[in-house]
Amino acid sequence: MPLRAETIADNGLVAIVRLDDLSAAAPLTEALLRGGVKSVEFTFTNPLAGRAIEEVRGALAGRAAIGAGTVLDPETARIAILSGAEFVVTPVLNVEIIELCNRYAVPTVIGAFTPTEILTAWQAGASYVKVFPATVGGPQYLKDVRGPLPQVKLIPTGGVSLENAADFIRAGASAIAVGSNLVDAKTVNAGDWATLEERARKFAAAVASAR
Repeated sequence: MPLRAETIADNGLVAIVRLDDLSAAAPLTEALLRGGVKSVEFTFTNPLAGRAIEEVRGALAGRAAIGAGTVLDPETARIAILSGAEFVVTPVLNVEIIELCNRYAVPTVIGAFTPTEILTAWQAGASYVKVFPATVGGPQYLKDVRGPLPQVKLIPTGGVSLENAADFIRAGASAIAVGSNLVDAKTVNAGDWATLEERARKFAAAVASAR
C-alpha cells in the first residue's frame, strides 16, 4: 500500500541521512525509530542510497517511512521509487519530479524558498514544500509565508536544531527535517546507537511539545 502523504506530518519529524558510508543504514534507522523518529530520508548524494533504502525497508517491515533525498531529476526519482522509496525529497523546485512521483502515487517534499516558488510547487501537486535553507529567515519567515499561503504544508530544512525545532512547529510547520544535528558521521561510524536514540528522543519531544 502506498504511503499516505499525511503520514509525514503525523510523524512530524524527518531524519536526513547524508553519509558517505551507508553500511550501517539499518541499525541507525532502528536507533532513530526507538527514539521516536518514524520518517527517514537517505540522500542521493551517496549513489548507494537506493540500495540502503531497499535494505532498510526490508529490515523494518513497515515500521518507518523510508524516503529518498537530494533527488535532482525525474530519472533519479524513478530509481529511488523502484528501490522502494516511500517519499521523494528535492532541494529545488522541479515540476517534472512532482509529475513523475504523482504518477507512482509517491508523496513529494519539494524544495523551494520564495513565496512564488512555494506556491508553484504546491500548485504543481507537491505533497509538502521543503523550505530550504530554513536558516535564512528562520521560524519568523515560515510564519510570514503561512500568512498568505495557509493551505501549503511546509517542512523547514537546513539548520533545524534542538534550539529552534519547537519554534518552527509553532510557526506552522507540518514537520521538521533534521540532518547532521541528528545524524552525524562521527556518531554513526562509532556505532553509538544510544546517543543517536537519545538525540532522536529529544527532537521528537520538541515536536510533541509544540503541537
